[in-house]
Amino acid sequence: MNSTKFKEGLGKAVFTAAAIICIIAVVSIFAFLIIRSIPAFSKIGVIDFIFGDRWSPDRLDKYEDAQLSGTYGIFTMIVGTFAATVGALLIGGTIGFFTAVFIAFFCPEKLKRPFSSVINLLAGIPSVVYGFFGIVFLLPMLANFAPNNGSGLLATSIILGIMILPTVVSLSKTSLEAVPKAYYEGAVATGSTHTRAVFGIMIPAARSGITASLILGVGRALGETMAVVMVAGNAATYPNSFFNSFRVLTANIVMEMGYAGDVQQGALIATGVILLIFVLIVNVIFNLISGRAVKKAVAVTAEKGRTSGIGGRGIRSFFSNIGEGIGALAYKLKTDRIGKVISILCGIFSGIALVLVVGFVFVQGLPHLITNPHLLFGKYEFASENITIFPAIVTTLMAVFLSLIIAFPIGVMTAVFLNEYAKKGNLFVRLIRGAIDILSGVPSIVYGLFGMITFVRLFGGSSSILAGSFTISIMLLPTIVRSTEESLKSIAEGRREGSLALGAGKLRTIFRIVLPSAMPGIMAALILSMGRVISESAPFIYTMGSVITSTPDGFLDSGASLAVALYQLSGEGWYIEEAYATAVVLIIVVFGLNLLAEFIGNRLNKKLRGETNVKKR
Repeated sequence: MNSTKFKEGLGKAVFTAAAIICIIAVVSIFAFLIIRSIPAFSKIGVIDFIFGDRWSPDRLDKYEDAQLSGTYGIFTMIVGTFAATVGALLIGGTIGFFTAVFIAFFCPEKLKRPFSSVINLLAGIPSVVYGFFGIVFLLPMLANFAPNNGSGLLATSIILGIMILPTVVSLSKTSLEAVPKAYYEGAVATGSTHTRAVFGIMIPAARSGITASLILGVGRALGETMAVVMVAGNAATYPNSFFNSFRVLTANIVMEMGYAGDVQQGALIATGVILLIFVLIVNVIFNLISGRAVKKAVAVTAEKGRTSGIGGRGIRSFFSNIGEGIGALAYKLKTDRIGKVISILCGIFSGIALVLVVGFVFVQGLPHLITNPHLLFGKYEFASENITIFPAIVTTLMAVFLSLIIAFPIGVMTAVFLNEYAKKGNLFVRLIRGAIDILSGVPSIVYGLFGMITFVRLFGGSSSILAGSFTISIMLLPTIVRSTEESLKSIAEGRREGSLALGAGKLRTIFRIVLPSAMPGIMAALILSMGRVISESAPFIYTMGSVITSTPDGFLDSGASLAVALYQLSGEGWYIEEAYATAVVLIIVVFGLNLLAEFIGNRLNKKLRGETNVKKR
């Protein structure tokens, strides 16, 4: 009996310790970045740093110097970051919203599921592939009428807009489909057409969820690094035209960290702190709005009938009259029909965007991949013109293996703690969930900064696969925890109760009943995590390496991952054919992993539906 109690207590302690690691990770990221940025803030001055509009660092500047030779103002990059984000929101947010309306209400039933899967595949394309597509397709196209090579705000906004589109579509579609069908049926029963019911009732009822999707898209655009670096032009100036070269905060970090001096490096880390604050504010707003989305959707009709005092009634009457006037104008202009047409067009555009990005890269890269097997399997030779990405493939696989060995057990145990042991409303549980939310919103380049100043120094002072794997493993925790927890929630409570009733302890029930039943979902989380490691580039550049070298002999060696190799091959324009082929390899691997994860998830859903049907019988 005592042995059983000891095992139960030990099991709970281990699961709890795994969950605490998420909190430690968040505290460490904030603590290390802030501590390392304080000297730069003190030397430069917080006001001068944030609102200064000249960035001209001197790598020889040191903290002990009486006066700095360089200037360190990031305001132009703050403006550039927000300009690119607004542009992305106008393009990706608008198209994403109308695409979600198309899928939810106007898409034929036979096409709805495959079309949704196609849109989801857009989310799986690595950001460096989007950037490469921007270099080889979008910039040359824009250069036909641009005064430069096409780089600038317009190109950046288009690429970021396509990147955030799947996020906006997915969450907006979920919000629209969550609105009670009674709303639609009531509108149709009172004489509304299908289109008018959609735009007059369903969309306003899902307003909070749609807003949340746009805010999450803003967070994605704010934190994007590699794609922006490749198409923005990157001059530290204001984006005062569509084709003026400019720089964003993330690009500033990734471009200069490799050769930065003392003060310059501190200023770049401080840039990461400012970026982290912006992204966290966006994520807090998203959580506040998304948490109220369902409540607002349910309460929308009750709110219309609610009355208050005379003053309140007068104000409500005033705004109600304005609303009725706008509604009457919209009716005369037939805006619902216009909205339907726009939704269909945006749905078509979203499908074309995926075909264009993937198709163009495949058409250009697949022939070179087939005719040049040395690229995939050749041996690395120093200073040779025969490029091979075989070392990058090996480096990537080593990073995938090691990062999953680190992150996967921690993530699964954290999910078990949250679903099997945690009490709702507990402060400790809220801290863990908050930490997971924060980890999911931290930009990848900030993870790279954190890994550079912690793991790189911890493991010998130079870039290594070990340092890069530890860095990316922290990024994987939210994906693993959330996917595993959702899978655990889907397990029928009767299974747990039956096991406990037969005398099994909680720990034995978890390992013998719960985890095996949730294995399809857990495997899907594992596969998605593999895809995330393969897709990432920014965290690896300064933690694992950015140069294509010989095949690594061990985890302490450095090397470029596949995504970083694509960035390097496309950077100078000397190895474009090899870059095309590398992009094809990346897309095939990531798409394959995403399709496998979706297949496993569908199998799980069928299994659960089968169990439900059996119960109903």
